[in-house]
Amino acid sequence: MTHPPRHEPASPRDLVGIGIGPCNLSLAALAHPLAELDAVFYEQRPGFDWHPGLLIEGATIQVPYLADLVTLADPTSPWSFLNYLRARERLFPFYFAERFHIQRAEYDAYCRWVAEALPGLRFRHQVDAVRWNPERDVFEVDHTQLDAEGEAEALGRTYTRNIVLGIGTAPYVPDPLKPLVDAPGVPVVHAADYLDHRDAVLAAGHVTVVGSGQSGAEVFLDLLRHRPAGREKLHWIGRTEAFAPMEYSKLGLEHFTPDYTRYFHALAEPVRDRLVAAQWQLHKGIDAGTLAAIHDELYRRTVNGGWPDAVLTPGVRVRTAGRIATTKIELHLEHLQQDSRSRLTTDAVVLATGYRDRPLDRLLAGLDPYIRRDSSERPRIDEQFRLVLDPSVTGAVHVQNAELHTHGVGAPDLGLAAWRSATILNSLTGKEPYPLPSRTAFTSFGLEEPADRVPQARQPKRLTPLVDER
Repeated sequence: MTHPPRHEPASPRDLVGIGIGPCNLSLAALAHPLAELDAVFYEQRPGFDWHPGLLIEGATIQVPYLADLVTLADPTSPWSFLNYLRARERLFPFYFAERFHIQRAEYDAYCRWVAEALPGLRFRHQVDAVRWNPERDVFEVDHTQLDAEGEAEALGRTYTRNIVLGIGTAPYVPDPLKPLVDAPGVPVVHAADYLDHRDAVLAAGHVTVVGSGQSGAEVFLDLLRHRPAGREKLHWIGRTEAFAPMEYSKLGLEHFTPDYTRYFHALAEPVRDRLVAAQWQLHKGIDAGTLAAIHDELYRRTVNGGWPDAVLTPGVRVRTAGRIATTKIELHLEHLQQDSRSRLTTDAVVLATGYRDRPLDRLLAGLDPYIRRDSSERPRIDEQFRLVLDPSVTGAVHVQNAELHTHGVGAPDLGLAAWRSATILNSLTGKEPYPLPSRTAFTSFGLEEPADRVPQARQPKRLTPLVDER
């Protein structure tokens, strides 16, 4: 039984955030000191968690710790990773550890520390619909407050001048494998849920990992480390032509700068689509350290003679799959280069098949008449990360990590989260609470250099210290 709507402010809020993942958590942290901004963030989960099924021991995030929620926009913020370490009295151990890339579990703990302290975050709040009210010139956000069991407890409506969407991605299961996931019996799990089912997977006689990206590599390495030598019974397959390392050269990393994002956004739509497909190794490859650890573990098992019972085959796709009785799975494989087919019988499957953007259509159905779309019916998104809407809509709908098709490979990258959040806040306030650099890369990505990239003599902008001097 639901209760009456909760009390909301009489006047519209300035901002409603939908979803509390790292991107919107970054926005909330940078919005916190802006006293003039009335903001609230809704999330249907009971608390913050970041890929809990992949917090494998020893796994690190693929960006340096400076790519926290705030530092690359405001190094003086109290919500930085270094301040988190200071609050936990761990600064000196971290200093001596000399770690540039921190463990996933530590990044998750840091984000939870921020989420538990920041005001304005409303967990257990499911957003049901968003509409534009032309009479009041505001957005209406309908939401449901959930109880501890996830059941509806109270209904609410919030009026707001602006919205930011940060609903993230959902695990993706290819069509040929969907029937296997839904059926009971043999363990078939997505990598997103790996740790929850790890014991059952390890207990299986033969295990197949599908997917040649970072998650697939981490799961394969974890399984390999916990299987007996000579009796590993592991198979790792993926569609890419190689178990390829992620591009990590210094100039290659400049594809994850604001400079490249602006360059990419200005390109023609067909060019952008070709680039996103061709640049998979920039953001879907495997960390070189993980590849090295896999090879080291395999090599260690050859010391006493023989080869480990592990098969690693790239360039393979799963055509169809089915269950054999109730105890095994048969995968029908196709090798893309050889144009050959075979069958693989296995006792458990881990699907490291990635994620897809959560669809916005249901949530934004009430805004559909106002949304301007490209030739592929995707929402158009401007340089300030705003949906391009009909001019009659005076408010803004910003998006976070949903702009791969307009802003390029940096869209899901944690390293650009703070810069994007600062860009959104600068746009919302009409001021510049977070001065941002005009140049961030040595590379000039086009022949025509933007005007703001031309070197000129100027005084550095004076930053207001955030230290309380009272």
